[in-house]
Amino acid sequence: MARLIRTEKEVEGKYTEQWVVVEGDDDALDQWPQGPGEVVGRPAPRQDGHQRARGQAIYTGDLQLPGMAHAAVLRSPHARAHVNTIDFSRALELPGVLGAVGPDDCHVLQSEPPFHGAPVAAIAADSYEQAREALALVEVEWEELEPLLDPEEAVRQKSFVDEPRSYERGDVDAGFAEADVVVEAEYRTQTVLHNAMETHQSVARWEGDTLEIYISTQFIWGIRDSVSEQLELPPDRVRVICNYMGGGFGAKNGPGDYTYIAIALAGKTGRPVRCALTRREENLATGNRNGTIQRLRAGARSDGTLVALEAEYVNTIGWSGFSGPTYGPIEMLYACENVRTQTYGTKLNLPPNAAFRAPGFVEGTFGLECVLDELAARLELDPLELRRRNHADTDLADGRPFSSKKLLECYDRADEHWGRREAVRASSEGPIRRGTGLASQIWYGGGGPPSYAWVRVGSDGRAVVLTAMQDIGTGTRTAMAQIAAEELGLPLDRVRCELGDSARGPYASISAGSSTTPSMGPAVRAAAADAARQIVEIAAQRYHLEERVLSLKNGKIVSADGGSWPLEEVTGLLEDAQILGKGSRGPNPAGMRVLTFGVQVADVAVDIETGEVRVDRIAAIHDVGRVINPLGAQSQVEGGIIQGVGHTLSEERLVDPASGRVLTQTLDAYKLPTIADVPEMVVELLDIPDEHLTNLGSKGLGEPPIVPTAAAIVNAIRDATGADVRSLPVTREEMLRALNEARERERKLATSPA
Repeated sequence: MARLIRTEKEVEGKYTEQWVVVEGDDDALDQWPQGPGEVVGRPAPRQDGHQRARGQAIYTGDLQLPGMAHAAVLRSPHARAHVNTIDFSRALELPGVLGAVGPDDCHVLQSEPPFHGAPVAAIAADSYEQAREALALVEVEWEELEPLLDPEEAVRQKSFVDEPRSYERGDVDAGFAEADVVVEAEYRTQTVLHNAMETHQSVARWEGDTLEIYISTQFIWGIRDSVSEQLELPPDRVRVICNYMGGGFGAKNGPGDYTYIAIALAGKTGRPVRCALTRREENLATGNRNGTIQRLRAGARSDGTLVALEAEYVNTIGWSGFSGPTYGPIEMLYACENVRTQTYGTKLNLPPNAAFRAPGFVEGTFGLECVLDELAARLELDPLELRRRNHADTDLADGRPFSSKKLLECYDRADEHWGRREAVRASSEGPIRRGTGLASQIWYGGGGPPSYAWVRVGSDGRAVVLTAMQDIGTGTRTAMAQIAAEELGLPLDRVRCELGDSARGPYASISAGSSTTPSMGPAVRAAAADAARQIVEIAAQRYHLEERVLSLKNGKIVSADGGSWPLEEVTGLLEDAQILGKGSRGPNPAGMRVLTFGVQVADVAVDIETGEVRVDRIAAIHDVGRVINPLGAQSQVEGGIIQGVGHTLSEERLVDPASGRVLTQTLDAYKLPTIADVPEMVVELLDIPDEHLTNLGSKGLGEPPIVPTAAAIVNAIRDATGADVRSLPVTREEMLRALNEARERERKLATSPA
């Protein structure tokens, strides 16, 4: 029976209320018992792993359609300019050139480009090389204008992407007045780039009156809706396909300029058109994690109780995008009654930001967790104990209870790793100083409706999960098959998952905000349960038994009296008919806050002569509800840590401060971590289902692992050297600056009167 319900949905901290239609009753299913089942909770290699490793998986970049043309995009070389004239005549004379579009032909092409890399025009040709050659012949008369590049000047000019945000609870001034210790500090985080292995790209093709878009995306249905709305097409006349993709990290949530360019050129040429960005374009115009300036103040009593927290955040957004929740951790993580924040999202003549793996929380956690360690040092209190004493039992930001929270248990499990600190310090030798630091983690990850799935069981007793979702490289395809296999009582090798096509499956949620498994998993389980119910009904009639005595286990139909029959003995009766189970995602628990929690402990080695920092070890303990696939989950955590190490030590988008041109467009200039930078990683997941959250009790894991990494590393640097690093990345220059500052501070203390 279909039900119409109104519920709350959260993606990356943005809450919306919406009506959804729920088929069946997924929340009528009791959660499985805690601990591994027959399939769920047990390590499973990716079902598509061999195809990916052998090059058999067809990504958007591998697609070869008959007559397909290739696009090249002319992008602004200036941070701010006006296009006075544009002339395609010479370019169109080249052999193989099929067509061109400019600002008058496509809404994403700009006659007043506001940042370096903004798209201005595009050429389609038989080959990409021909399109690039033609692009060089496009004649543009530019009028270069003065760019705004300084975020603090943008605050003074009130140049914002949205209205500044103010928040306050309690009496902050009174809180600081009663504090025994107050610490003030300014922290800065840099702009970093996503650099997914597969660049942004689309292929557009008209098939009759239907527009087909092959794309590397995190949201098949979002692309469908955006394109249909922009082109004023019925949604079902837009088909979106993404069978495989090579990562996104938040940058591939929308269509992007490349999709609309491909569509415009396909319409102009009458041929399928691929628009695939180069690595240089990827690092110019596809989004970034914006930089921040954080001015923090924390006050505590002598026993460590936080009495006031205050922060001003300046987010360097770029020309467009969104001002992320940098304030989230300081407002939500600890039990402080008096909190005040002010957040500015500055509009600059720089490439726009985009969502990037826990946007805002990575940056905000860095500042908050570092200032807490500085506070702990002033209080002469153990940093882990300081966090325990300020544990929040309810969400003070809006007064709601947590659906589940096991952060204290994470701290308890961290004791073993934190307890190594003295031994780590004692291993320092010569100029190499070693230390240990930690940081807490809070993030969202509850997902929500709507999401739908079908489970089809054929006469051979095998099952197929059908849903038009995307697997962005996280192993979702395998996790969904595991959930269906567990519910159907089948071995995993008898279940597969078909996804990636809006024309061949029901609606599925976005893969962002750590929402894929908690949004899609319950729908898949509900669909599998519906199929299982139908199988039991048929078996009861076939064997003249009551349904209540039958169940599905190990590929068999099992009777409570001891009888059992192979599943295919019953499904074989169907011949070419099929059983189709349908399921949907029910609402999140009303009146509760669904969040993920964790803590990471980092060991580092610092060469105080050269400023080199190495991360030796990171222990990551996270509470994300039920774990579907421990093998895939461990990989998620390891990937998040490695990305966090890069953001902490080496990655930074560099911009010419005079012209606004992006300097780090290639991977020889933009320093991603390599295998040589990867530390030892110890992963512990509590694997305790959230008893209030859906029929699974699973939360998302895509983003939590990257949230505390930078703060844990920098706190370990302070533990090793006594130096306060307050700016990312921690290059050798930044490390030496902090060491010199620490030495000067010690010299002044030594020479000051007692």
